[in-house]
Amino acid sequence: MVEVVRAAGGWLFDQVMAGWDVTVLTADNPDSRPLRILGARAADLETVLARPLRVPCLQAIAIGADLFESDARVRRMVLETLDTGSAEIRLFGNGCPEDLGGATGPVWHRLSVAARAFKAQALAAAAVPADSGGITEVFRRADISRSSPVPAR
Repeated sequence: MVEVVRAAGGWLFDQVMAGWDVTVLTADNPDSRPLRILGARAADLETVLARPLRVPCLQAIAIGADLFESDARVRRMVLETLDTGSAEIRLFGNGCPEDLGGATGPVWHRLSVAARAFKAQALAAAAVPADSGGITEVFRRADISRSSPVPAR
């Protein structure tokens, strides 16, 4: 959860302010207060992955590259979503997943002044030092439709 707030908290806040319904899936069942500060809610990753995927309802997925690489169920969800072309996929963190064939391009999100303030408060609530005035968050965006089958791994 801390990684999500640090890497994508401002973008999440700006999406909430634009009217999006934002849910952050977490495996560690943390204190959800930092996410609530951003206007997002927390849901348990295991519970969501146990249900059938409703791809058409997804507008965007922001995911840590390391989670994409390490969890086959998460990878399948992202790749199935990418195949349908129904959602924008944003990756944060290090690495470029092989399953995307290197087809990721950088995208920068310039944080609103409010997003910077709320992100700083969310980081403080998570007991993490705030970034020193970062005005952008950088993601890699998967912007292709894959035609190959989803790998099982």
